[in-house]
Amino acid sequence: MPYQTKPFSQACANNSQPILSVLERYLKTPQNLLEIGSGTGQHGAFFAECLPHLQWHTSDLEENHAGINAWLEDYNAQFPQVKNLHAPFVLNAEDCPTLAIDDLGSVFTANTLHIMSWSQVEKLFSGIAPQLTESSLWIVYGPFNYEGKFTSESNMNFDRWLKDRAPHMGIRSFEQLLALAEEQNLSLLEDNEMPANNRCLVFRKDRV
Repeated sequence: MPYQTKPFSQACANNSQPILSVLERYLKTPQNLLEIGSGTGQHGAFFAECLPHLQWHTSDLEENHAGINAWLEDYNAQFPQVKNLHAPFVLNAEDCPTLAIDDLGSVFTANTLHIMSWSQVEKLFSGIAPQLTESSLWIVYGPFNYEGKFTSESNMNFDRWLKDRAPHMGIRSFEQLLALAEEQNLSLLEDNEMPANNRCLVFRKDRV
């Protein structure tokens, strides 16, 4: 797939550097990282380049694999010796498989939870969190509501737009997500304020 046909998300372009500032603080050692919902593939290519000590494993619904592979092919052409960005595998929140990744160190996902149903979010955590080892990190980027309230008018409008697309979509409650994470022995290390009324949550697996 030629360069011109690579999918592009302006949101990914805008948020990559702020997210990197968080990832750099926590992902300092070589490890395998799973990206849930790699989307266009932009984040994988950007973070794999900036964090070459990581083995970045992409995943998404099969319909998005062609675009992810386009970014992968371009990345491999630019950095043929690095080999740290991996082809996507199918990951559906309705049926989280046993991950074919040895020694999974961290999980990263951006702008995915608000496009899933809440039941899918629950299945995602209950399916993947038990496969993590102690001290593994789960990093989540996106918008959240706090104490039942939107953090901005733009987030309220975004939530309305999501629900117009599909009733199961919507900005998630921080408190509900925190409770869900704690059920899987994931404790919150940081809640980082990010541009455009987003957050970057960093969880750590306390025990297996």
